[in-house]
Formats: sequence, structure tokens, C-alpha cells
Amino acid sequence: MDNTHGDILWKVGFSSKAEKQVGKLPDEIRTRLYALRLDIERKGPEQRSWRNYGLIVGAKDVHHCHLNSGRPRYVAVWKVLDREVSIVEIMFAGPHGSVNYSLFK
Repeated sequence: MDNTHGDILWKVGFSSKAEKQVGKLPDEIRTRLYALRLDIERKGPEQRSWRNYGLIVGAKDVHHCHLNSGRPRYVAVWKVLDREVSIVEIMFAGPHGSVNYSLFK
């Protein structure tokens, strides 16, 4: 469901946990996270152009990608809450080593 024609914008919010994490991110990573948010709003949750994008195995409609290629590596995790009305929630934004993917299943 790629919205390349700009017909429908997805509503993208942050969970309360992710909102707290955003404040702790380095400026460059925060800027990349907001760029990812804009891409999701405009094109939908499938973000194949982002580094290491993929679905979380065993989770329903939960996506992730890397926000940088250096160390420490930062990742974002987002979930489609409702495809009918195009709602996505970013659930995690932080260091790769501190994400527990099993929490999103």
C-alpha cells in the first residue's frame, strides 16, 4: 500500500515510551527519525529505501529500520495500528543494543 501519489497521508504518532526516547537521541539521529516519520506519513509504513528495513518476524505489521550505519547503531520500530484510517505508531527509537524485539510481538 504505497502512497506515492500523495492521495492519503498516514497519521504517525509516537508511543509514550518512544516520545521519551526521542528526547535522549543525538541531534543527527533525531533528525533522521523525523525524516522517517515524514516518509511514513507520505508513503505508508513500508519503507524499503531505509537501511535494513524489514518486518519483525512473528509480529503483525511491525516494521523496523536502522537510522544510521555507524556505532552506536540506532533503530526505529513502528506498528500499523489501523490500515483502514492509515494510523502508525512509532514504538521505539534508540540504540540497537537496547531494543527488545520480542516486546512487539
